Amino acid sequence: MERLDCYRQAIRNLLSAHASSEPALSQSEIESQILFDSEHDHYQLLDLGWDGLKRVYACFIHLDIKDGKIWIQRNMTESDLAQELVEMGIPKNDIVLGLHPQYKRPLTGYGVT
Repeated sequence: MERLDCYRQAIRNLLSAHASSEPALSQSEIESQILFDSEHDHYQLLDLGWDGLKRVYACFIHLDIKDGKIWIQRNMTESDLAQELVEMGIPKNDIVLGLHPQYKRPLTGYGVT
């Protein structure tokens, strides 16, 4: 399998695992959605709906593939997504912590651009 296809599959597995581990939201109209845009390489896990009169729209995880690397754009979980990707076989230098400023990325042990 081509490298980018492997990366896309790893992202799908990661988001699916996190979506299934979310606690059930009983008595609310909130659903978890996994968004896969394989054409543009944007991937998200979010909650969407209504909690009484309050609108809920929360993006918990946002990953992109840019220039052949997986970019972690947002991680609002307690999980170390980068380490989970490494455990799936993704090389550290192909993971960019986009949620950190560019000057800090060389200090993370992960990829830089």
